[in-house]
Amino acid sequence: MAQQEDVFKKIVSHCKEYGFVFPSSDIYDGLGAVYDYGQNGVELKNNIKQYWWQSMVLLHENIVGIDAAIFMHPTTWKASGHVDAFNDPLIDNRDSKKRYRADVLIEEQIAKYDDKIEKEVEKARKRFGDSFDEAKYRETSERVREAQEKRDALHKRYQQVMNAPGGIDLEGMKQIILDEEIVCPISGTRNWTDVRQFNLMFKTEVGAAAEGASTIYLRPETAQGIFVNYLNVQKTGRMKLPFGIAQIGKAFRNEIVARQFIFRMREFEQMEMQFFVKPGTELQWFSDWKQTRMKWHQNLGFGAENYRFHDHDKLAHYANAATDIEFRMPFGFKEVEGIHSRTNFDLSSHAKYSGKKIEYFDPETNESYTPYVIETSIGVDRMFLSIMCHSYEEQKLDNGEIRTVLHLPAALAPVKLAVFPLTKKDGMPEKAQEIIKDLRFHFNCKYEEKDQIGKRYRRMDAIGCPYCVTVDQQTLEDDTVTLRDRDTMEQKRVKIADLRGIIEDKVSITSLLKNLL
Repeated sequence: MAQQEDVFKKIVSHCKEYGFVFPSSDIYDGLGAVYDYGQNGVELKNNIKQYWWQSMVLLHENIVGIDAAIFMHPTTWKASGHVDAFNDPLIDNRDSKKRYRADVLIEEQIAKYDDKIEKEVEKARKRFGDSFDEAKYRETSERVREAQEKRDALHKRYQQVMNAPGGIDLEGMKQIILDEEIVCPISGTRNWTDVRQFNLMFKTEVGAAAEGASTIYLRPETAQGIFVNYLNVQKTGRMKLPFGIAQIGKAFRNEIVARQFIFRMREFEQMEMQFFVKPGTELQWFSDWKQTRMKWHQNLGFGAENYRFHDHDKLAHYANAATDIEFRMPFGFKEVEGIHSRTNFDLSSHAKYSGKKIEYFDPETNESYTPYVIETSIGVDRMFLSIMCHSYEEQKLDNGEIRTVLHLPAALAPVKLAVFPLTKKDGMPEKAQEIIKDLRFHFNCKYEEKDQIGKRYRRMDAIGCPYCVTVDQQTLEDDTVTLRDRDTMEQKRVKIADLRGIIEDKVSITSLLKNLL
């Protein structure tokens, strides 16, 4: 675990050093849990969004997109339940004066039991070698059995307090923290306050004069912008069920326990699609979208073993099915996308609060009804982080040198092709610029002439550039260049005229989309 934490620290450092992610307001020592995307980060982020958008809108005739405003009428959030129920259970340590999410403290305690069990199993595996029977050991080991019993008992209590009638049992949650002797990571003490609820929405005011201003909220999710536009899109687009509405946009949550770099932030970006279906068909569509979305993730080539579904133990009051797609991060399997069957809660609630009739007239059955909704919601920033974590490698070469390389999917890489003149003379820089002027209309290219070729290769490896081209003396004679592959480091001579044909398909979003059909 410590080794993985070291790797994660290196990834965070790498993101800043190579222009992917900077702390926001860095010259003023930053702002907690807010980050800016640098010159390479914004390209990678835009490519992720393009891959998602085109997979939704281009590949599905019955999915269209919108871009709803961040500011919405305040009653929107009353109807959605966010005003009354969008809360985190928080607890303070009196000695460190630090505030924590009580549910996270308990979940981390459960994870500690899991880690203890895995360490015991790993020690036994090393001790017994090839003859090790893991299943039998888990059944017979006293230490494993004891830890498993404690873990299961804690998990059961946790589920009981989270699913208590009338909402989360805050007193029961504190009692678990006391019984498990969970300490504050800063002070090391168990001097805890009571657990209380804290609403996560940011408030602001709209209006020219203070006395006439109205309180509104920064949206905590993008989904409601889709729901309130359901009728507009359905009627103007003459949409027939089933159909979907997709959106990419910023959302804001006043996270008290923001952590793990860009994994949990106060300002973040979501890619959401709400798919409207006939009541009674929603669970089949839920199953279909689970498979469609998992295929989208696995299409990036990171290995099926690094993904898993995690079905929710506790369903939101409006849902009848929910699962997360989790990805193996350096700090464990973590959610990158949620897929939910939201029933007709959202449209029905907005109809109630707005007084507008929000229904669909089905020409096949000649009846009107409120559609059910399947939601797929993915965090752009979490997706970004999962890609960076899986792509980062410190590779030991045959000569003993260590090269840091990002094995980014070529279609998502910020820079697709780097072009180098071998020297700054004999017309090589001019020839290199000529190549870039021709290819820059087709994919993102970068020109580099500083330092030795080896150092230039390393810089491009570090930002994940899949291909490098070197212009040398031979280029001036026969119009061929050296094309280098990032992952294999193999080099070959190719004609300048063939460069676009060799590279374009491999680095285009289209190359990814074709695999989804």
